[in-house]
Amino acid sequence: MASKRDYYEVLGIDKSASDADIKKAYRKLAKQYHPDMNPGNKEAEAKFKEANEAYEILSDSQKRAQYDQFGHAGFEQGGFGGFGGFEGGFGDFGGFGDIFETIFGGSGFGGRTSSRTRNGPQKGADLKSSVDISFEEAAFGVEREISINRMEHCEKCEGSGSKPGTKPSTCQHCNGTGQIQYKQRTPFGQFVNIKTCDVCHGEGKVITNPCDACNGKGRIRKPKKIKINIPAGIADGQTIRLEREGEPGSKGGPSGDLYISVRVKPHAIFQRQGNDVICEIPITFVQAALGTELEVPTIDGKVKYQVPEGTQTGAVFRLKNKGIPFLRGNGRGDQYVKVQVEVPKKLNEKQKAILREFAEVSGDEVHEQRKTFFDKMKNALGM
Repeated sequence: MASKRDYYEVLGIDKSASDADIKKAYRKLAKQYHPDMNPGNKEAEAKFKEANEAYEILSDSQKRAQYDQFGHAGFEQGGFGGFGGFEGGFGDFGGFGDIFETIFGGSGFGGRTSSRTRNGPQKGADLKSSVDISFEEAAFGVEREISINRMEHCEKCEGSGSKPGTKPSTCQHCNGTGQIQYKQRTPFGQFVNIKTCDVCHGEGKVITNPCDACNGKGRIRKPKKIKINIPAGIADGQTIRLEREGEPGSKGGPSGDLYISVRVKPHAIFQRQGNDVICEIPITFVQAALGTELEVPTIDGKVKYQVPEGTQTGAVFRLKNKGIPFLRGNGRGDQYVKVQVEVPKKLNEKQKAILREFAEVSGDEVHEQRKTFFDKMKNALGM
């Protein structure tokens, strides 16, 4: 399967484009490649579908943020669910009729009035949830199961809303169309307007014997367990989108999406900076002076590292490819280890004597050095 083009490239805009820029670019492409303007042109049909797919993502702030973080991979789990066909113009083109109504003011191309109304299939509401994972799980990925409460089709009435054994009756006010037509005279002539039936609320049917399990709603709120694959390299606060795992749609519309915010628990010794891991390791004065081989903890386990003699406190060394895997692409960050030399606070007389002897042998007289330092400070400050 050919890889998808970058959505910004599809619309011919850059990543800093505003919402108005996105809308303008999409409108231009939609007019250019719309099937009504290019009957039988498969290439135009494909570009029209591609532009719609790009617009659906980039015009939604949450989906755009998801795409900017994960690219197309952020939408692979569950897929897009298709974008419908072109046989019926806007009416059969998935949920994009609403997009065209918003952009083109409810009118079709060439001045025709769109037959689609707001009472057609509606996408269900999106849901939000969160999941807590450990530092290591964020680094290497993990499968988790979360529980959410969402509306489900009532099993007792099979979503009809009517008591088992009965059926909804046709609305007599709109004759089952869900719409009421009325004429309106204006200075430009007479127009036929359409509004939602206020008796059946656009359903076309009226429930006379409601189901006692769902009270005629056709839906009931139930707990639902969902498994999610958290990718390696995800960071605290990033969001995973599961398509069609939100609230169910109405009138045949698709379900909404589920957005899961990932919260990474802090680690006892590791900190994360981008894809690098930072940690501090204490060593003794003797180890720093003479050098030593240390066992350094990493997210992969312990590794050995030779600390050179004369190491100073605050020195940093790097362990290549021991950091966090890159979320998009291959490779890993590095681990940086900062050395903290621990100076003993309590010394016995023998230890003190040894240190004084060391200072004398080294020509490193403590009091003279301190005096020299204060003399330099006075000269620098003009004291």
